[in-house]
Amino acid sequence: MSVLPDPGASRAVIIGTSRYDYLEQLPAVSNNLSALAELLSGPLSLRMPASHVTVVENPPDPATVMNPLRQAAEATDTLIVYYAGHGLIDPHDALTLAMPHTQPDRIETSLNYDWLRQILLNSRAQRHIVLLDCCYSGLALGRMSASQGLADHAAVEGTFLLAASAETRTALAPIGDTHTAFTGALLETLRNGIPGGPPVLDLETVYHHLRLTLEARGHPVPQARNRNSGARVALVRNYADLLAAGPIPASADTESAHRLWPDPTSISTVTGFFTCLAGAREVSGLTQQEVSRRSDGRLSAATISKLVNRDTLPATWSTTAAYLSACGVPNDQIQKWHSTWQELRRDTATQETGTRRPDDDNAASGKARHRLSAFWRGRGH
Repeated sequence: MSVLPDPGASRAVIIGTSRYDYLEQLPAVSNNLSALAELLSGPLSLRMPASHVTVVENPPDPATVMNPLRQAAEATDTLIVYYAGHGLIDPHDALTLAMPHTQPDRIETSLNYDWLRQILLNSRAQRHIVLLDCCYSGLALGRMSASQGLADHAAVEGTFLLAASAETRTALAPIGDTHTAFTGALLETLRNGIPGGPPVLDLETVYHHLRLTLEARGHPVPQARNRNSGARVALVRNYADLLAAGPIPASADTESAHRLWPDPTSISTVTGFFTCLAGAREVSGLTQQEVSRRSDGRLSAATISKLVNRDTLPATWSTTAAYLSACGVPNDQIQKWHSTWQELRRDTATQETGTRRPDDDNAASGKARHRLSAFWRGRGH
């Protein structure tokens, strides 16, 4: 079953090099980075908090990349790593990622993928998504086509790795195009969806669509590797499918039951709760005004907007229940939503209680004893 990550428990690090001292310039990479970061944080994708998406552009040294990766590795749901730029193969057949000052004959001037890979292996995240949009020098390209592919070099357990295996630099980054060929096709797919595709675009579906699209355009086809069902991870809902389905009829219980509603049981954070809550309206195909009308006057469009854009859980359940019901979510699923809301409320209360450190309690106790002693001394005891 396809899984949309909980954005509150996920992190993304988007890395790219567009300017080089010794290699061909790749100006489109800069556009790749901003567009992908915007998509991951925007309504067309996971709605990840901006603080969970780190962009590292033209890093001057490997540490500039490794430090954000280590911080992002604290994600407990999904860790997304993207790199765009020149990819090289060192004399030991290891993949290296080129940086602005990289010299092809000096491996110490580039980022060894094995360093990045080790962070992924040690990450707390349940799932990893690695997107590599790399091109190669002529020697590396010959070596790659004669032996292992990029995805074989970069494989990590528990990961879906999607790699652009470009045959020439021109094919990877056509002159004058806004994006590189691979990332441009990826962004197009995530934004527009796949007509006739599943309701949620898992990475395996995206990969097969990209192969067909890029091959038809005369560009190199991507490679993919899947470890431990990583192919089932999704970054977006299929908006082509949502448009084709249309708004859910007001009394169509059968159609409501068959729509792929957001799964509240997969939510572990408050951010994820509100992301999935907004997703329920998207799946319904209804506007906020239509949801308001179907709530029999219980919810205004403004109330709905405030509800899905909150950053703290509502203290009462009634408004959320009315919203889900007006969207057409089946009653049995609304009960699951209620259970998730209760669990998150308990977790939030526990965290708030736990913010007081034992040292603080000891200090407070000591102050109280001091005041009490002073009180009795003042009374002559």
